[in-house]
Amino acid sequence: DGEVHMNELKNGNTEMFWNPTSEVRRQRLKRHIVLFEEQMDFESERLWQHVTSAINKGDQHKATQEKFVLEEEQRSAARERRESGTEWKPLLFRHDAGTDEWRYKYEDLRPWDPLNDIAQFEKDGILQTMERHLSTRMSNHKATCINNQITRHKRSAKDCRRRKTSDQPSNHSQNTESSCSTPESVQELSDDDGKYLGFESLCAQCGKEMNHLKEIHSAVLSLQKAQQDIHR
Repeated sequence: DGEVHMNELKNGNTEMFWNPTSEVRRQRLKRHIVLFEEQMDFESERLWQHVTSAINKGDQHKATQEKFVLEEEQRSAARERRESGTEWKPLLFRHDAGTDEWRYKYEDLRPWDPLNDIAQFEKDGILQTMERHLSTRMSNHKATCINNQITRHKRSAKDCRRRKTSDQPSNHSQNTESSCSTPESVQELSDDDGKYLGFESLCAQCGKEMNHLKEIHSAVLSLQKAQQDIHR
């Protein structure tokens, strides 16, 4: 944020290397952080707040004390887990026994596809890739889901008719018929046809994808606004 100089040791000359002018500062991207009051106890800014405060005040002794308190609390918690046999399960990392390293659970190592991948964004600590064709995949999955339900529906109706024909005739045959009645032919379905067939909703994955699409839409709007700010 300030001037950076290069000092030539041989002759003592000083040269300006970097000077962030007000114009440079104005063109910076905005830094997006989670509000302090919304952070959880173990997020860095909240966890190290007393250490940071002491450093900013130039009190190295106080900063060292606060750091020691934090580390001792972590050691104590680790001892309690060992004694109680409680396994520590990280939220965002997994241990790779082969390399004896901790790996990010949601890492995406596939090559970047400029024709399909739009941007990467983070939500609740999880890095995700915004893709152009997610809606197409969603439509394909939705169609597959509906077709599977239609197949099950037809199979159920067929089994019902088979049971009716195998039963002995009785005075209650008409009531049995009405209780097993099912549409025998189903044409193309619209978005609301699941309700028509008596399905309250599609599978859990469809619902999850729909929520994901809403989140991506919000992220796209945010990116567009950021781009507009950059252009300005």
